[in-house]
Amino acid sequence: GQPLAVREKNVYILLNKPRGYVTTLSDERGRPDVAGLVADCGARVYPVGRLDMDSEGLLLFTNDGDLLHRLISPKKEVPKIYYARHEGQARPEDVQAFAGGLTLRDGTVCRPAELTPLGPGESLIQVCEGKYHQVRRMMAARGLTVTYLERRQEGSLTLGDLPRGSARELTEVELAALEQGE
Repeated sequence: GQPLAVREKNVYILLNKPRGYVTTLSDERGRPDVAGLVADCGARVYPVGRLDMDSEGLLLFTNDGDLLHRLISPKKEVPKIYYARHEGQARPEDVQAFAGGLTLRDGTVCRPAELTPLGPGESLIQVCEGKYHQVRRMMAARGLTVTYLERRQEGSLTLGDLPRGSARELTEVELAALEQGE
């Protein structure tokens, strides 16, 4: 005799987040937020993880709570790859420090990560967790101040040619790969 709740269709949106937007659904300080960039998707979706206001790149949104938790859980070790421009040159000892796991100045312990120097002032960083400003803080711990940060990949998802500030639905192939843990 009780009406059943109608389950909302799961939605999966990939956003190429521009710099200057906060990763929140509404900002009490009136700053531009990412929710406005995905508002026309037809469902209430939530960001999978965060990118700070000064960072750009891949940000996934969904209303699928199971997938959301699977992707953000450090236990699942979903790799996230970032491109960074920074002051200084990453050295072999920095690569080793990342591989061994860093302890930040405030005592935060980070899991082992990959640092790949690309040349003077440029590196790729792969982490499998998402602590507060983690990539910037890890780089700073090695004396490499980040001046630009872009998330390029999360799990098997990449931005491809998606323009900055644009969003699109995941393809069936992308969704199947995420669901299989790739």
